[in-house]
Amino acid sequence: MSLFIGVDVGGTKVLAAAVSSTGRVRQVARRTTPGRLVDARLVEDALTEAVMEVAAGRRIDGVGLAAAGFVDGAGERVMFAPHLPWRGEQVRARLMERWGTIVALDNDANCTARAEVTFGAARGATDAIVVTLGTGIGGAVVLGGQVHRGSNGMAGEFGHMQVVPDGQACECGGFGCWEQYSSGNALVRYAKSRIGQQPTVLEELCQGNPAQLTGPMVTAAAEDGDLLAREAFHSVGDWLGVGVANLVAAFDPEVVVIGGGVSAAGDKLLDPARTALGRSLVGAGHRVVPPVLRATLGPEAGAVGGAALVRSLVKGSRRRRTRNVGTPALARRRAVRGTGRRR
Repeated sequence: MSLFIGVDVGGTKVLAAAVSSTGRVRQVARRTTPGRLVDARLVEDALTEAVMEVAAGRRIDGVGLAAAGFVDGAGERVMFAPHLPWRGEQVRARLMERWGTIVALDNDANCTARAEVTFGAARGATDAIVVTLGTGIGGAVVLGGQVHRGSNGMAGEFGHMQVVPDGQACECGGFGCWEQYSSGNALVRYAKSRIGQQPTVLEELCQGNPAQLTGPMVTAAAEDGDLLAREAFHSVGDWLGVGVANLVAAFDPEVVVIGGGVSAAGDKLLDPARTALGRSLVGAGHRVVPPVLRATLGPEAGAVGGAALVRSLVKGSRRRRTRNVGTPALARRRAVRGTGRRR
């Protein structure tokens, strides 16, 4: 049985998964991302540990890497990653040499879009927008059933659209980026800023130290009905809808899919986003407003899309080799002609 592995690497976690041709996840391994201020090789060490755990000594047919950053048009380098240390790194070549197998590389949101269009919430859609909410915001554009990568391979970087001039400082170096208002980081920031101002279970969860507050804590509190936690999700969801309205105005998709870790909150996030979309979208009363759906493949979508990408690359390579060889009779005639020319 062939073994194709997808690896999703973001600002906080590495997730490697063995994925079948139908998108089924068979084995999973996780590691913590060392961080953006470390040597890039430490991140690659974490990737290697996760991949080798999934492989468990088996031959690997290919690895598809879904990276939270700007991947060049050739799919060779991570040019810039706000939450990772790669800066123009030859990631694909280094990992191919290290792992001894074919590696495919793309942006994590592009990989999520491939997975959701092929196996998930956007299955069958010709035009779709995919937004991933994790540590930051990623995005992808699907046009004519294909992921649109752009001339530099960097289409879909929605998270760094400026929505608030002179707003919150962003890890990318800019100010007022969308992800500073709608992301896992934004969710936690909102809650931290209001602890102590109203009764909340979050104070107990973080043991009175807002610096220790995490996104999963806010999600758990919201599930239990905590007012502050729900307000945090409403704020993030409202900003999500505002940004999505701009994307719908630009691309007019059939469907908008929301993925990433923050999307696990479901309608607590998506209901305010849908309301804000209807409020903010130009001509909303005179057009079909696309549904805003939660990604169905969950936190493993990036890895599933990465595995699908490398599987397609390997199969395409095999087909080209087959066409080049041709039939046995044709191969013999070519050999004879070649011998004749050498005489």
